[in-house]
Amino acid sequence: MGSVRKCDLKQKRESFYDFCARFPFYAFPVLNLMGECYNFHMTEIKKCAMFLADGFEECEGLITVDMLRRAGITIDTISMNETDEVLTSHKIRLHADRLFRDTDITGYDVLILPGGKLGTENLEKSEELKQYLVSWNQQGKLIAAICAAPSIFGHLGLLKEKHYTCFPDFYSADYEGIYEMELSVVDGNIITGRGMGATIEFARNLIKALCDEETLQKTEYGMQYEHSFRRLTKKPE
Repeated sequence: MGSVRKCDLKQKRESFYDFCARFPFYAFPVLNLMGECYNFHMTEIKKCAMFLADGFEECEGLITVDMLRRAGITIDTISMNETDEVLTSHKIRLHADRLFRDTDITGYDVLILPGGKLGTENLEKSEELKQYLVSWNQQGKLIAAICAAPSIFGHLGLLKEKHYTCFPDFYSADYEGIYEMELSVVDGNIITGRGMGATIEFARNLIKALCDEETLQKTEYGMQYEHSFRRLTKKPE
């Protein structure tokens, strides 16, 4: 590499970044001409939207928001109601950041659905939200759902021939997908989670899709994640 001029390396690096920005969801490592290893998804800051309807499962929603914000990811909570107040499945009243009716959803890269039986039913009533989910999937953009909410993907035909998981009561052979007995499953641009107890793994998969390994480790250390706290005995630099 000593025969390559510094300006040539700078140009090659900028070209590489431009290519990565155009194809951000390829998550495999690439060795560039500088001998540096990158993930395509690390080259853009992604903006996430979490859609909250009355009856959503609060832990599935808020733990995911908490973890993504710890990782430095921008995520807005969006109320599907006429006001910003949303009533959770366990009768906790919360205030969302924005109203769905007043929000330009095209400004978001990632769409996330929490579960809860009633919350999922209320989310699925929105034809506009479902249109966004179909459009995002067609574009290869990241969509995620947990617990009952993957059933919305299934009803839209988005799980066909895809590996996924969901709360057992919401599994259906009609989705024509490959149902996995896992806490959280990633298949291409679709991330699914099994239920409230799977929320941390669900959120970790989102962070892994959007950030680098160092950010994931810092997030795990900050929350003392059960599978790494013995290994991460001090905050990663």
